[in-house]
Amino acid sequence: MQKLGDLKLPHFFNYPPYFTLQPVRDTREKQVQLWKELILDYCRTQKIFVIGLEEDFPLFTNSVIERSLSHEARVAFLSALVSDGRAEWMDKGHRKCLILWHRIQEWADLILRFVKENGLEDSVMTVEEIRSGTESRGTDLHGMDRTVLMRALKQLENKGKLAIFKGTSADDEGVKFSL
Repeated sequence: MQKLGDLKLPHFFNYPPYFTLQPVRDTREKQVQLWKELILDYCRTQKIFVIGLEEDFPLFTNSVIERSLSHEARVAFLSALVSDGRAEWMDKGHRKCLILWHRIQEWADLILRFVKENGLEDSVMTVEEIRSGTESRGTDLHGMDRTVLMRALKQLENKGKLAIFKGTSADDEGVKFSL
């Protein structure tokens, strides 16, 4: 089985028709579903949060079978993720897509679990410590996209689980947990 990074690629990845948008509705729906799952799995294993349509993205080309997804197919698959709430276009031209391999609520739940597991219920951390501190190593939080993290933190703040306070720069923005 072929691998890309840590991800074992599914069998369809070596099937040339799956690199061309299928004209039959039922076949296309199955194709779109398979690509959505593959994109989410790949982004999760590689910790990728942004896909640029005009940039080389390893998943969109299979050199073994000499196939690449067309621009139209890339847009179709990413738009399907957007429709499912698993991605968001980052610009009006739909050139960059924010991938939500965990939904914002799921990220918020992971943050709460992280806080409880590390005994941080009444402590203060910087946003950067959550993203790149020693406590977050080995978790999905480590290295996460700052935009996604801030949205999850704001959701928790709205529920009264924490308070976000601004520092003099983005590097010293803080979070006070109150669980």
